[in-house]
Amino acid sequence: MSNTKNMSNTRHPFIPSATPPTWLGVMGGGQLGRMFVHAAQAMGYKVAVLEPAQDCPAGHAADHLLSADYADQTALAELAAQCVAVTTEFENVPAQSMAFLAERTFVAPSAACVSIAQDRIEEKRFFTECASTSGVLPAPYHVINSAADIDTAPDALFPGILKTARMGYDGKGQVRVKTRQEARDAYAGMKAAVCVLEKMLPLAFEISVLAARGVDGQSVVYPIAENVHRNGILFTTTAPSPHVTPESARKAQDATLTIIEKLGYVGVLCIEFFVLQDGSLAVNEMAPRPHNSGHYTIDACVTSQFAQQARAMAQLPLGDVRQHSPAVMLNILGDIWFKDSSGALHEPAWDKVLGLPGAYLHLYGKDEPRPGRKMGHVTFVAPTLAKAQQSLLAACAILGITP
Repeated sequence: MSNTKNMSNTRHPFIPSATPPTWLGVMGGGQLGRMFVHAAQAMGYKVAVLEPAQDCPAGHAADHLLSADYADQTALAELAAQCVAVTTEFENVPAQSMAFLAERTFVAPSAACVSIAQDRIEEKRFFTECASTSGVLPAPYHVINSAADIDTAPDALFPGILKTARMGYDGKGQVRVKTRQEARDAYAGMKAAVCVLEKMLPLAFEISVLAARGVDGQSVVYPIAENVHRNGILFTTTAPSPHVTPESARKAQDATLTIIEKLGYVGVLCIEFFVLQDGSLAVNEMAPRPHNSGHYTIDACVTSQFAQQARAMAQLPLGDVRQHSPAVMLNILGDIWFKDSSGALHEPAWDKVLGLPGAYLHLYGKDEPRPGRKMGHVTFVAPTLAKAQQSLLAACAILGITP
């Protein structure tokens, strides 16, 4: 039976209450869900998490864990009945499940928004449609539905990057190809999945623009963050960006606000942009949720991205996005638990890291470190960006990470 009391587009805040408790729901049990749980609980909400794995970071913190498949309609109906609003912590939750929930409770972001972000082809088409207003295009690309499409791809797309249209993240599902033959070989290795061949652009650096939009249409945008990746995984985020020009920052923020408005989006949205060597911008991809590059907001901004997510889905006023301190965020991967080739685990020296000025340690509660696995992050805040970067360098030395 549908529960329509929470589905209106008219603004109707879901105020946190203790008796009876006000419940918010999240699809996904990873670290983003865990940090959302903490933020929502701090605001007075109880949180239910739907996640197939019983042992998961968000489940450890949640008030209620529904251990079920994301498409399990019985579990989805239970989540909808319990919660006044539901969100997602990752974009690959089935869009059909979000639509099922939306028939029974308030869902933000919508299934339609999540569906676009799940598919690189649809995402690039949407960015292209927005470009007449946003002024920012994605990199030139060609859709690869079959091996024959590689033969018809324009020569100008080489060298390029072959990316699977769906399920790629942290560098997965991506292969750099210099020639058409390399593209053929890479496509065969991807089991003939639908792909996008994207021209490799002369990149200077990458930035993230984090924004939020409420059900009433109000939008806010955070300061520009600058990212460095290693092996396709985010290594550091520096905020505010030390290299972006005021003109490029304004253009990226305006483009983000255009995109979030055209989507009719409700919630937190992160968009990555390439800043090219000539200073121009290209829009890369979007995440319909809080983002790894926005973790600095927990310790360096008035309103964290996770508190903002809770505000938007509860239809409360959006929070102040002002950054009160320069910050550098360091991703912590499972590699640092393995100091030698013996395979033995060594707990990192967190006491020494926490002894550094402005250090905030966030571990995600994962009990099995593995190389390349995100285990946590450390954010360094300071009166100046230079001092925050000094603490970052000191932490890298302590943890055995090449800066």
